[in-house]
Formats: sequence, structure tokens, C-alpha cells
Amino acid sequence: MKKSQLFLIIIGVAAVVALYALPKIVVDNEAQNTVGENQTENSPSTSANTMHENELSPEKEATLAQLKAKAVAGSETISEDMRQLASLYQEKGKYDSAAYFLSLAANQTNDLSLAEETGNAYFEAFTFALDQEKVAYLAGQTRDYLNRVLDNDPTRMDLKSKIAMTYVSSANPMQGIAMLREILAEDPQNEDAIFNMGILSMQSGQYKKATERFEELIRYHPDNLQGQFYLAVSYFEADQKNKAKAQFEKVKGMTQDAMILESVQSYLDRL
Repeated sequence: MKKSQLFLIIIGVAAVVALYALPKIVVDNEAQNTVGENQTENSPSTSANTMHENELSPEKEATLAQLKAKAVAGSETISEDMRQLASLYQEKGKYDSAAYFLSLAANQTNDLSLAEETGNAYFEAFTFALDQEKVAYLAGQTRDYLNRVLDNDPTRMDLKSKIAMTYVSSANPMQGIAMLREILAEDPQNEDAIFNMGILSMQSGQYKKATERFEELIRYHPDNLQGQFYLAVSYFEADQKNKAKAQFEKVKGMTQDAMILESVQSYLDRL
């Protein structure tokens, strides 16, 4: 089972994994050592995989170092500082470092917008994690921060969908599926919920059901590139070759992204 950056991709199709399963980035060891006194025993693992780490300019690296020092010393502008630091870590490709530093600020305020930013950052890191202990930790952090916002505004189906997906890889996956169904009962056209139900159908090998989900998705949301792509993959896996070919050609006309086009072509070459 693999997960990717684009929402939450959980499928066993090799070419799709090659397209979307970007190398995972874990918490910066240096950052952990610097602020270790503030971390709990449940903080992310310090074993780092620095594959695919993006380089920052010397000026941005200097800013990052300065902001990390502020995180240790404390700052009257901690919210602004940690947002800036998180942005640099996201640019660097270290998503759970970004989430961690946002959490330092979120835990010192009652700012729900900051709690939402932190939860979203943890969810982004969650979508990269492969180690099960790390998956569980990041899923829990996602739920913790996003539930703060959801408790205040139960209409936020976008957040409920993310929380649902954190349960799918847990010991209680049916809780996540039940939440997605609740979303669709309230909002039958909900983009995230339909997409994720399609992904889960693919994960379980129910490709005919997946095609139905993705057909429904692009009927309501035709600009959803991921949905268009996975519809083509579902057709392919369901042995509906003519539909798969036509759908992959459609995807080619929707993007200029080299990775997507390469993956699409790899499927077309097999048809």
C-alpha cells in the first residue's frame, strides 16, 4: 500500500505509484534536536529520509535558521514566525517539520485558523508517510487539530473528509468509510468524498465500482485532473480498453505535467 501527495492515493498500480508516490520527507533532524525540549514522546521519528529534499537559496536557509532560533527562545510574534518557518519547510519538502512548527504556535493560541493550518500540514505529511508508526502519529495529529475546527463548525465537510481518510489506514478503517458516506448523505456532490471513495474502491480491487465513482466525480467536477486520471486507470484495470484509451487521451489534453504525461503514455503503450 502506498500513499501520495495528491489528496490520499492508496492503490497498488505500479505506474500510478511511480507517478504520484513522491519520496517521503520526514522531520528535519536538526530541527528536532534544536527544539527537543518542547517535543513530546509521541513526536515524529528522527530517522530521516532526505530523498528529494528541495534546496533553498542561501538567503532562505539563513531565514530558516533564524526562525528556528526564535522557536527555541520564544517570540511575541510566534504565530507569524512559525507560519513563515512552516512555509520554508514546505518549500524545502519537509512537510512534517512544517506541521510541527505550526503546532508550536497553534498550541499557544485559540486561533482556529492556525489550528486548521496545522491540521492541514499534518495531513499533507500523513499522505507521504509509509512507516506505520509514523502514519499513526501523523493521522492522530491531523485529527486533533482539524477536529478543533470541525467542533466549532460541523459544516466543514472538507475537513471531515480528511479526518475520514486518516482512519482508513488505521485499525478501524470502517470508521473512515462511514464518515465519507455521512458526507455524501449530506452533500452527494462532495468532491473530496467521491474522490476518496473511488480511491478506496481501487485499493480493494473493485475497479468497476471505482469507474462508477470517478464517472460521478467528473460529471460534477470535470476539472478534477486526478479524477480524470484515475477514471482512466480504473477503466484499464477493469479491462475496458477502448474507454481507457479514450480517457487517457483526454487526460493528455488536460495537462502539460511531464510526470503525468509519462505515466499516461506508459498505459497507452500497454493498450
